[in-house]
Amino acid sequence: MYIYPVKNAIIKLIALSLFLTLSLAIAPPAEASFCRNSNDQSICVLSIKRSAKNYWEYRVVISIDGKKQPLEVYNCRKRIKINRQGDIIPFQANSPGKIICSFFKK
Repeated sequence: MYIYPVKNAIIKLIALSLFLTLSLAIAPPAEASFCRNSNDQSICVLSIKRSAKNYWEYRVVISIDGKKQPLEVYNCRKRIKINRQGDIIPFQANSPGKIICSFFKK
């Protein structure tokens, strides 16, 4: 007669421990960004993907002073960026391109 309440309590304890273990094992994705200050501007890298074929190229979405910029391709070897329209723009002094390439110097 006393076996059933103990058995139910053990089953509930095991179920609770499994639930807690599984819920703590799943980590939410990290929301991190690299930020640098340059010439009174805050430049943050929101997303970055390195080219598999050309390791010196990065597809980057940045924000400048909190304003999100469209995706651009930064070529750290030629020191240029290519915007969505395909325009080739050389890096300027203290530009985001120099900052992005300085993150990943070898």
